[in-house]
Amino acid sequence: MASFPLTQARRAGLPARRAGATLAEVFPAPGAEAAAAGFVMAQLGPGSGAVLWIQDRQARRETGRPFLAGFHRPLMLLHLSRPLDVMIAAEEGAQCRALAAVVAEIRGDPPAVDFTAMKRLALRAEAAGVPCWLIRQAATANLSAARDRWRISSLPSAAHPDDPRAPGAPRWRADLFRSRDRQPGDWVVCHDPGAADRLDLVATVPDGPLAEDAGAVGQRAAR
Repeated sequence: MASFPLTQARRAGLPARRAGATLAEVFPAPGAEAAAAGFVMAQLGPGSGAVLWIQDRQARRETGRPFLAGFHRPLMLLHLSRPLDVMIAAEEGAQCRALAAVVAEIRGDPPAVDFTAMKRLALRAEAAGVPCWLIRQAATANLSAARDRWRISSLPSAAHPDDPRAPGAPRWRADLFRSRDRQPGDWVVCHDPGAADRLDLVATVPDGPLAEDAGAVGQRAAR
């Protein structure tokens, strides 16, 4: 069980560090697009810098605009028709040092999201120090220039501390399946925005019942 404030959790294995900002890809499992958006928002944490959030038409049609209740950052939503336009806008945003981050949602495997375009996006993000997250809905994890690549699926929420019938803090299964500068791994991640914006990480284990027990113990330890 690992329990850290958000900035410490990043150093312990999660990306999104301002000094080493770069491009990360997130591949949500079918039906887990909202979980992927929530996972990315948890990485951004609170702050004063604005976030540019871009969606193509198909992504918005399938999942709607991101629901950002409790997201304590200024947000600029940009809806574009074509994935090519999304990639261009993300590249422009990644060069703006006034932004805290750029998030782009694209559905499918359009030709615009190729290795060359992603390499440009990664270089722009690293040069300006602006983290860039690319959420790839219903996409294939093909050749990519992203420095970190995640698979995200949703899990039942943690127990609510005051009402056992109510949902508690959100939880995800996060698989860092490829990374340029850190050890890949598979975690159960719980985000508690009320506890100093903390992320709790529990390493998954292969056996299902044992994994459930580990998660329960981890949640008790977190409280």
